[in-house]
Amino acid sequence: MTKGLGLFSGGLDSVLAACVLREQGVEVTGVCFESPFFSAKNARSAAEQIGIPLWVRDITAPHLEMMQKPKHGFGSNMNPCIDCHILMVKTAAGIMREQGFDFVFTGEVLNERPMSQNRQALGMVEKESGCSGYLLRPLSAKLLDETIPENEGKVDRERLCDLHGRSRKPQMALANKYGITRYAQPAGGCLLTDPGFSTRLRDLMEHEGLGEVARIHMLKVGRHFRLPSGKKVIVGRKESENRELLGLALQGDAVLRSKGIPGPIVLLGKGFDEDDLREASRFCARYSDAKSGEAVSIEYRCKDTVSTLTIACPAPEEIGNTATKV
Repeated sequence: MTKGLGLFSGGLDSVLAACVLREQGVEVTGVCFESPFFSAKNARSAAEQIGIPLWVRDITAPHLEMMQKPKHGFGSNMNPCIDCHILMVKTAAGIMREQGFDFVFTGEVLNERPMSQNRQALGMVEKESGCSGYLLRPLSAKLLDETIPENEGKVDRERLCDLHGRSRKPQMALANKYGITRYAQPAGGCLLTDPGFSTRLRDLMEHEGLGEVARIHMLKVGRHFRLPSGKKVIVGRKESENRELLGLALQGDAVLRSKGIPGPIVLLGKGFDEDDLREASRFCARYSDAKSGEAVSIEYRCKDTVSTLTIACPAPEEIGNTATKV
């Protein structure tokens, strides 16, 4: 039996690509990749819905290395879509060879995304991933060059599709045909396409770099401020974020909280000095339930040290004068 390994995000296009191939008797397996910027949550749900096996692979290390200097650059935010896709297809191609699959397939649709799914970009991904001839796009196959599995009769080209452009109507019609009623929104799972997250990531790369994965996860939590010294302060906005920050704190970070007054967890990045600690304490007091001018005891922990300092709660207009919001 012909075996196809598909890049499976759980979005509608990847689901339909799997269904189109399975309809003609191909044994379909999905592979989904995880990093700090995207997860397999949608893929797991979609794979269960249509009943295909799913393999999940973590690509954090090579993905972060690629993020340092993507060959084909970033999109409108911090999304190196072409380089990211090359990495994923390259990784899938390695699995294809190791596990005896006949080809790799994706849910890409020609010109659905003008920058990353035009004919030139699709060809670039195939060539630079080392998957030439073995990368099948079932939803647009009739508009693209014939692949080796088609030429060898392992896949019937006539039963593939000729979708193109940004309209989703053809996909909706196919979804109705296959009885698919639930699916993730396009590009909804990648944080690198989010403007707010991208701003924080760019700031992190400029100051601390991408060497500590926990720092990337911190970008998803709380209010972020950059002190005049360059150190980062993160303020939890609710109890769940407070717990998350406690779990993400690294060796050498300071964890601050107000004593006797409800307030947030505040995280101060390692390498700080006394001035940084005092500035972080001001944030801790400001976002607590204390009133402006009220004396607040701030407990801070760093490594095995626990200490307390007392600080006057600053007025709202004062706190913004000492740091830049990220």
